[in-house]
Amino acid sequence: MKNLTFKQLRALKSVALTGSVTAASEELAVTPPAVTLQIQQLEEQVGLPLLERGRNGFRLTEPGKVIFELAKQLEEQLRQAEESIYNLRGVEGGRIRIGVISTAKYFMPKAIAAFLRDHLEIQLDLKVGNRQEIVSGLRSASFDFAIMGRPPEDLAVISEVIGDHPHVFISSPLHSLSSIKNITLEKLTNETPLLREQGSGTRMLLHRFLTEQKIEWRKGMEMGSNESIKQGVMAGLGISFISAHTIAAEVEEGRLAVLDVAGTPLIRHWYLVRLQEKKLLPASLAFWEFLKKSCRDFLPKL
Repeated sequence: MKNLTFKQLRALKSVALTGSVTAASEELAVTPPAVTLQIQQLEEQVGLPLLERGRNGFRLTEPGKVIFELAKQLEEQLRQAEESIYNLRGVEGGRIRIGVISTAKYFMPKAIAAFLRDHLEIQLDLKVGNRQEIVSGLRSASFDFAIMGRPPEDLAVISEVIGDHPHVFISSPLHSLSSIKNITLEKLTNETPLLREQGSGTRMLLHRFLTEQKIEWRKGMEMGSNESIKQGVMAGLGISFISAHTIAAEVEEGRLAVLDVAGTPLIRHWYLVRLQEKKLLPASLAFWEFLKKSCRDFLPKL
């Protein structure tokens, strides 16, 4: 394998993470045939197939997993060497890569702007995604660290609590429940729930809460984003359970109502999360420490 290249390794890594040659080509800004050629050349050098088709797209073979880990390690070492050179000029010469779950987009831009005002030369790359995408980014070392509602249990990570994260039930202000105090969960079972997708942190929190209370909610409408849910609730399609940090503006403007449901709000936490093995370089460490100290100042308030 003396002649393998970073292009070949990046092509394999991208196809493995996206499950698709087309998606990998878009991520790498090359054509699909170019991605296929790089992987074929890599397989010729290894002498074994590295990818196989599965039900949900391409997946790594056992030899592929070995090469995938090599690609991660080499890419991370190259990035650290590049950033170490930048950091010869101190914190200001660095680059930060962070991932945040979609719910955090309601406060993270303000935190980022405040940090960058004092660090004008830092380059910051931000990825917003659902929980599955952000955990995947942590696993593949695509981020220096992430901001999320619950650290992944299947990864060795370092995590820090940076603020409370309340969750509430919401309805249209015109809904009959919006004026009732101390609503029981049983009363909510007559309503149509608008739910986040399976696997989302909000959906899992709601499921645990209802299970603990021995409540079964009838099948509702699944939506893939908080914005879709808010629009659906405002239109009167049903009620929902959502992060309070996503609805502050709509509640203040009278477009959404927080329901007074017994046992709520449910308080989770916001976390900074990074791989245990991850060594933060000066710029990323400075932002990590800034968020530990100041993130609470940027959280929306109802």
